[in-house]
Amino acid sequence: MMEMKLPKLENPAGDFWGGMAAMMVALPSAIAYGVTIYSVLGSAHVALGALAGILGAVAMGIIASSYGGASRLISAPCAPAAAVVSAFAIEAMRTGTPVDTTMLLLTLLGLLAGLMQVMFGVLRLGLLIKYMPYTVVSGYLSGVGLIIIASQVPKLLGTPKGMYFWASLLAPDKWRWQAIVVGVVTIVVMVGAPRVTKAVPAAILGLATGVAAYFGLGLIDPALLSLQGNSLVVGALGGDGSSSFWDGLVVRWSSLAEISLQQVLTLAIPALTLAVLLSIDTLKSCVVLDALTRSRHDSNRALIGQGLANLSSGAIGGIPGAGTMGATLVNVSGGASSSFSGVIEGVLSLLVFLLLTGLVSWVPVSALAGILIVVGVRMIDRNSLSFLKSRSTILDFAVIVAVIGTALTVSLIAASGVGIVLAVVLFIREQIGGSIIRRRLLGNETFSKRVRTHAEMEILTEKGARAAIVELQGSLFFGTADQLYRVLEPDLKTRDFLILDMRRIQTVDVTAAHLLEQIKDMLAERHGFLIFSQIPDNLPSGRDLKEYFDQVGLLHADSPVRVFPTQDDALEWVEDRIIHEAELTRDEEIPLELHEVEIFAGRKEQTLAALEQCMEKRHVTAGEQIFSRGDAGDELFLIRRGAVRIVLPISERQSHHIGTFGRGAFFGEMAFLDGDARSANAVAFVDTELYVLSRKAFDGFAEEHKKLGLRLMEGIASVLASRLRYTNAELRVLES
Repeated sequence: MMEMKLPKLENPAGDFWGGMAAMMVALPSAIAYGVTIYSVLGSAHVALGALAGILGAVAMGIIASSYGGASRLISAPCAPAAAVVSAFAIEAMRTGTPVDTTMLLLTLLGLLAGLMQVMFGVLRLGLLIKYMPYTVVSGYLSGVGLIIIASQVPKLLGTPKGMYFWASLLAPDKWRWQAIVVGVVTIVVMVGAPRVTKAVPAAILGLATGVAAYFGLGLIDPALLSLQGNSLVVGALGGDGSSSFWDGLVVRWSSLAEISLQQVLTLAIPALTLAVLLSIDTLKSCVVLDALTRSRHDSNRALIGQGLANLSSGAIGGIPGAGTMGATLVNVSGGASSSFSGVIEGVLSLLVFLLLTGLVSWVPVSALAGILIVVGVRMIDRNSLSFLKSRSTILDFAVIVAVIGTALTVSLIAASGVGIVLAVVLFIREQIGGSIIRRRLLGNETFSKRVRTHAEMEILTEKGARAAIVELQGSLFFGTADQLYRVLEPDLKTRDFLILDMRRIQTVDVTAAHLLEQIKDMLAERHGFLIFSQIPDNLPSGRDLKEYFDQVGLLHADSPVRVFPTQDDALEWVEDRIIHEAELTRDEEIPLELHEVEIFAGRKEQTLAALEQCMEKRHVTAGEQIFSRGDAGDELFLIRRGAVRIVLPISERQSHHIGTFGRGAFFGEMAFLDGDARSANAVAFVDTELYVLSRKAFDGFAEEHKKLGLRLMEGIASVLASRLRYTNAELRVLES
């Protein structure tokens, strides 16, 4: 179990100044969010909202930072919290819930959301929440931004309680010009301040200017300088002066027993909405902070810390919040180097609560509305409009619009659900739209690395079309299974061997496995083979694909299915069967005599006998190394029986298979011709019998038998040219 602990002090001065700067950014917004929520309950509760915002900043700054999920992250009340909680408050008031009960429900809503966040962290859902699709995040942030703007416009216009966005816009006779002036001044300064100076946060400058404008108007209208009955300012601590904030909090908790189970159940969906949105907001800020500071946060610990902070905030009457980007960036740029800066931010917010409560009473509501309108506008993802420029992304834009529309007309949690469903549908559409087939070739268009004789290559060129090699890619699932069948259907009726290369497959579901079972049965009816090559040991999901294929019945011992580690191994096996069935193979157990080697066919028996006297007969056991890369040597090796693999070492554990040479083939010709060191390793694949001809012995022989010496060189050149022709033909097919 992770424990709460105070962060280490590494740079106290930097943490102090960073925390102070963060407090100056977070606190005005926190006050504004609190006012937004509590103003729904009536003008008498606006001041309670301001203090609830401050207390939320205090609790989250101290608790979330002490838990240390992400160093230098600043947590505070935020826009998604204001949107969800105020929407709940509006609905509660609309249904006639008493104000005191509604206030208690708001507190319980924050507590329940915090508890859910703790559960998210304990259940290690941090990574899952962080992988929310961009279109959903963009849509809900834009939706929250529009909700915030709509909720603040009436306050900016100074309309009476109960008038919402459209009603306020359509009733200019209810507007208060003083509120409009203060709000517009705040907006102008907040937007323009960064162009003049970045030393002081724009929200502070905007709020200070709004307050100054309000008192300037108070010189014209003295009624503005009175708190009594003044709906344009936050107002005195107790709202109506009859009780203090703390007395109200005690009364609120004491009435907990009056809450019915039905009322508690109504909190479930809003609390889940709030918990998910605050978690996304927190983890999104953590990701940006990681990129900025080259650090790495603990997603689950951050969620637990944020949940505990929201529990603490609710317990003392504060509003919920999340890790916020603006205050965090200011904290980092202010010199903070540890989570202690967040504690400083919380402590300074507490000092404001204790020492400057009287000043908070005079903050104009329209100035706070102006700050939130700017925040709301900045939350709208205008970059998503670029999705309209391309047909390939216009459906992604439609998802964003659907999320925004659902957020504005139904709820934010419904918007998230709609967005996720649509994003999944688009993902499946994209997977279906892409080709599951990377490449399809026939056995007479590509060949294994087994070096064949000319006669064998002629057979493979003629009959190799009996085999089809299909390289698969991407996700093999219910959405692409039909596409795979349509591509393979012609081959299932005409080919005897179907090689499916699996190396680029990401996922396989039960529908695809069932299709492969059907393909196996169709091939078996024609005595054909289904062949898998390079099946991944573990898919990205962690599934062992070989084990899965065995479980679904594809790899039974008596089934016509073969599995090979590489595509080349599979192709070599198929080629061997085609050649064998063409009855061109000889008994592989009988070593060839010199006159049976292809390049010496038709030579005089006496001359070949003289050449054989110059050669060494060598036996090599399976796995024995014949020569290594870098070795000196000029021998030419002719294989009488067995097979030799040529491999290029890459590292101590890795090597690249260049080719396999079988009975009747020769290798080592490069060093034989140019005398340089060996360029690769030669290893006996099975027990092998060789003829070995050194260059010195050959030169001596060629002095007496110039014609045969020339024929040998021509034979080597002819075989190399033939190999090159087949390679060129294969490359042309692969390029096309």
